[in-house]
Amino acid sequence: MNKTIRRASVLCLLMVLALLVRATWVQAYEAKALADDEHNRRNTIAQYAQPLGDIIVAGSPVTGSKETNGDDLRYKRTYTQGDLYASVTGYNSQAYGATQLEGIYSDVLDGTDDRLKNPTDLLTGERAAPGDVLTTIDPDVQKAAYEALGDDQGAAVAMDPETGRILGMVSSPSYDPSAISGTSDGDAWQKLLDDEKKPLVNRALRQALPPASTFKLVVAAAALENGLYGSVDEPTDSPDPYTLPNTSTVLSNENPSAPCEDATLRTALQYSCNNVFAKVAADLGQDKVKAMADAFGFDTPELDVPVRASESVYPTGMDKAQTALTGIGQFEVTATPMQMAMVSAALANGGELASPHMVAKVTGSDGSTLQEYPDNDTERVVKESTAEQLRSAMVTVVDEGTGSNARIDGAEVGGKTGTAQNGVDNSNTPYAWFTSYAKDDSTGKQVAVAVVVEDSGAARSEVSGNGLAAPIAQKMMKAALGR
Repeated sequence: MNKTIRRASVLCLLMVLALLVRATWVQAYEAKALADDEHNRRNTIAQYAQPLGDIIVAGSPVTGSKETNGDDLRYKRTYTQGDLYASVTGYNSQAYGATQLEGIYSDVLDGTDDRLKNPTDLLTGERAAPGDVLTTIDPDVQKAAYEALGDDQGAAVAMDPETGRILGMVSSPSYDPSAISGTSDGDAWQKLLDDEKKPLVNRALRQALPPASTFKLVVAAAALENGLYGSVDEPTDSPDPYTLPNTSTVLSNENPSAPCEDATLRTALQYSCNNVFAKVAADLGQDKVKAMADAFGFDTPELDVPVRASESVYPTGMDKAQTALTGIGQFEVTATPMQMAMVSAALANGGELASPHMVAKVTGSDGSTLQEYPDNDTERVVKESTAEQLRSAMVTVVDEGTGSNARIDGAEVGGKTGTAQNGVDNSNTPYAWFTSYAKDDSTGKQVAVAVVVEDSGAARSEVSGNGLAAPIAQKMMKAALGR
């Protein structure tokens, strides 16, 4: 063999060895990465090769699967009353992915979760029969919230104070996930993206806004917990009008004739006295108010229910005047409806906050439990005596004060209204808030609710927590109590 042939043979051998090494590397080390690559259409074809598992509300599926015609994606997702439950389910789209429960539990719903597989499936890589997701949603509460919000832009949340189960969650305007579940729904998708009201945003969890006077519950709790005042019926040191510290800015009350000078915390909640709570926040200082807010759930970056809620914020680095403004839920304080429902829920539950969750369990196709969310995961936020006093004051707000539209005959109802400034110098339509709880002593049922109405089309002068948000909360509470 001459020298040239020998060199060519060695080169060919080295090239063959390189190919073998590369093939071995791909099969042994890169196979999973390639298989899981989002651009690998085989995964999408396999995902929709069989009907998906379902999201369940009160024992009935609110999702389904429909066989397609002539597409290599054999099945696509369908929704029962999609607009009603979109804020719970999210969407599962062959073209645009999945969100909320559809996204979080996609592996269970399409049968790829290893917990669904038997030993043979694990060895062969075959997909198992899909599992289901069982929610905590009460269909009556959900429907009441959806119908009461109607065409208003806003959101509502209801939860069981004792267990933390989310009974209702609605964001308005909503959308039908069925309209974007296929591969040829580009026009419907673009319409949703272009809508200025952002129907794809879950306002109940993902829209943090100034909570206005509903935040006064947190400030009142801080005043009692820190011993600034001994009870909700002790007179406060609150001049009216009140000038913000180190400024010439005078803080006014919405009702100039309200008895707000040196008012008790009960009276100040009843008439929503800005001077009292601004002064309380300034006297406590931002650190104590923040500690109380954080105990209720503010400034929690990973609040998963299991869908992640946006962080509700109590700011830091403020001067005394800015701290005073936070006492009335303004300056840079923000909260989601979920957060304000948690405030009322903790007070209704004797000062203990149950971890909010809207999934009860995740099951396999045979009904076996893969994952379960406990109902007794609680943390103490305030003393029981503090919670009892604030509940009493909240009842006064509903029975004798600004929350009259939330009354329910035969039930104990407590609440707090709020009207939040919106835009530079409050140039836009204000936000209307209401957070509350209701108890039926005869049945033991109870519920906590928060509602925000961002825009109802009402005249600016007609925007109030009692006028717009409280009636929605009342309907939800009545549904939860079975009335």
